[in-house]
Amino acid sequence: MAQEYARKQPEGFKNVIENVAIVGAGGQSGKFIVDALLKNGKHKVTAITRADSTNNIAEGVHVKKVDYNDPASLTDALKGQDALVITMGVTAPEDQQTKLIDAAAAAGVPWVLPNEFGGDGLNEEAGKDIFLGPRKKAARDQIEKLGKSSWIGIACGFWYEYSLGCGPYTYGFDFKKKTVTMYDDGTTRINTSTWPQTGREVANLLGLKVLPEDEHDKSACLAQFRNRFVYASSFTISQKKMFESVLRVTGDSADDWQVTYVPVKEAYQEGAKMLASGKRIGFVQLLYSRSFFPDGAGNYGASRGLDNDKLGLPREDLDEATKEGIRLRESGYFDNMGL
Repeated sequence: MAQEYARKQPEGFKNVIENVAIVGAGGQSGKFIVDALLKNGKHKVTAITRADSTNNIAEGVHVKKVDYNDPASLTDALKGQDALVITMGVTAPEDQQTKLIDAAAAAGVPWVLPNEFGGDGLNEEAGKDIFLGPRKKAARDQIEKLGKSSWIGIACGFWYEYSLGCGPYTYGFDFKKKTVTMYDDGTTRINTSTWPQTGREVANLLGLKVLPEDEHDKSACLAQFRNRFVYASSFTISQKKMFESVLRVTGDSADDWQVTYVPVKEAYQEGAKMLASGKRIGFVQLLYSRSFFPDGAGNYGASRGLDNDKLGLPREDLDEATKEGIRLRESGYFDNMGL
């Protein structure tokens, strides 16, 4: 596609994203995205919710109730939107995103951020290994095939504070028992983002101008990311470095903890076997362990580069993020998740 410029667009062309619709506005990551969008002050934010949803939506956000079994309901809710952000858990019905993408095309929404929010979606081998890749690729292909919208995938890695505090099946830490499971020698580095940084990634992306003004304009714009991924991260870090942060934050010594080292590929296979036997926690173990494989799948920054600077993302304090992960664990946040 030839490079387009804002000054050559017809009268009435808007070179900004004004209206943003978001699915999952009250969810784990969605509320941070909404918060960042509101703080940017550039957008009218609309939450797309089910009629029976009980999620709390932030003040200042417009709400449109929809019926996923009624295509017209979805299309009407999305009319006039410049961008649609989809955030859903992995257990959401598979056809929910499909319906939203169809409705976005019918409503003429030019930009869709599909339900990515993970690792490098272009790594097909890793995507197949965690069972999510083909489904996500199908969503991107659907957007392109319909031809009405462009997609941008958000690569942010796992959420750091969530994954640190969640339990031994994620980043390996059990704060109650003071045990940590390290994959291989614990030095494999991965990209990981905090929830607030993920929110800023989306908000700052949508805060960019859509097109460069002219051929002399070299500043970042949304069109640079058309039908591709934007890669960002809070930290590029190993489990050992996470452990060092935990020790600084808690005041513990390494001797207070029991450290176990396991081959990462064995951990992945164990997770797959648990999942096959009906234990859903096995999916969590295979999902996380796969990112620590020595093939670098979890460190997309090394292979793709990071867009943090283009998006104006701040550097974050690792120990502050670690404190938040521990606070979540101690607050009982994870108690009903079975993790």
